[in-house]
Amino acid sequence: MSLWLSSLDLTPRAPLPGDTDVDVAIVGAGYTGMWTAYYLASADPSLRIAVVEARVAGFGASGRNGGWCSALFPVSPAGLARRHGRPAALALLRAMEYTVDEVGRVAAAEGIDCHFSKGGTVTLARTPVQEARARALVAEESSLGVRVSWLAAAEARERCGATEVRGGVYTPDCAAIHPGRLVRGLAEAVERRGVRVYEQTVASALRPGAVVTDRGTVRAEVVVRATEGYTAGLSGQRRTLAPLYSLMVATEPLPADFWATAGLARRETFADFRRMIVYGQRTADDRLAFGGRGAPYHFGSRVSPSFDRDARVHAAIESTLVELFPALGPKPPVSHRWGGPLGVPRDWAASVGLDRSTGLAWAGGYVGDGVGTSNLAGRTLADLITGRTTELTTLPWVGHRSRRWEPEPLRWLGINAGLAVMSMADTRETRTAHPFRPATFLTRLLAD
Repeated sequence: MSLWLSSLDLTPRAPLPGDTDVDVAIVGAGYTGMWTAYYLASADPSLRIAVVEARVAGFGASGRNGGWCSALFPVSPAGLARRHGRPAALALLRAMEYTVDEVGRVAAAEGIDCHFSKGGTVTLARTPVQEARARALVAEESSLGVRVSWLAAAEARERCGATEVRGGVYTPDCAAIHPGRLVRGLAEAVERRGVRVYEQTVASALRPGAVVTDRGTVRAEVVVRATEGYTAGLSGQRRTLAPLYSLMVATEPLPADFWATAGLARRETFADFRRMIVYGQRTADDRLAFGGRGAPYHFGSRVSPSFDRDARVHAAIESTLVELFPALGPKPPVSHRWGGPLGVPRDWAASVGLDRSTGLAWAGGYVGDGVGTSNLAGRTLADLITGRTTELTTLPWVGHRSRRWEPEPLRWLGINAGLAVMSMADTRETRTAHPFRPATFLTRLLAD
């Protein structure tokens, strides 16, 4: 179990009692489902809304993530500009920046103590190759209007006192949160607005006008798919999103003398510019919560609780944490190890939409950047479902449809080969001080 859920009351709500009729049926009680229900119920209290969830609210990525409520979108700003043009890209970026504050606003308004702390993100450059990549990113994104700035080595170390820091990139548009508290608090908030949340109810198929579950059928004019990393388990959705695993660890609360050198005084979220993504935060009770990619993709888009822990990957994450903060000692005081699947579309582009001819709506494909993006998705779906044309419904990700992933074994071979290239790149680039060309090519391919 994740650090975030381990201290919360996870007593399941009642399952769906049988066939029922509503106006809007939402499948998945994570952030996307909860935000959609919240804004729909706020916009039109007369709507009959039901959420069905296979386990409990927040069981998936919403209760397991790194706690970054950021303005990051899976497609880079430059990639968005190439795909949709600069004005459309800027509109989406500004909407994402606003979203960070909107999450904090709702949490405060609803009395959800999710430990919201908007300290921004510092991404460290710790090798010559990383520094070159970081400086190029600042130049490119600043020219597009993104709020990023270069930090000299001393400034970067002051914010995050890791080893071998040559500089860093800072953005103010991120808040560290306790993700479990947020998603569980949202479930209570939507229930106060009359939304029915049915847990322990496994959906097997989504059809125009209906959600088929093991407890009965929910008939609805609009059906929303909000299943992210578990989408492959739905009938006909095996190749829609690939479930890639991201794993995390958390330490015991650390003493004041550790934080005197480690920094993160404003609870800045942190990462570095290695190819294989890592991410961390200082929690409200002074732990380090730290995670990374590198776990394998499983054949056939399989998802299993047994994949949430991987001794090799967890050991690598802990080793990286010690590399960054040697004061933790050779065996860091880790109290929790966990993981879970992310939803990854074939073109790395998150999307949201409503097919009015069928009443089927969707949101997701966040590639791990879903804490903030799901809020924007919920607000956008509320506008689409209630028939309003707003600034949100004209954003370039609305209505986008990613092409399906390749059939097996091509999917398994391609994804795991990509993971191997990125892992190899970090080793090669550190040793040679030159970019690893296959990784550079793969990054550009995904960006385009």
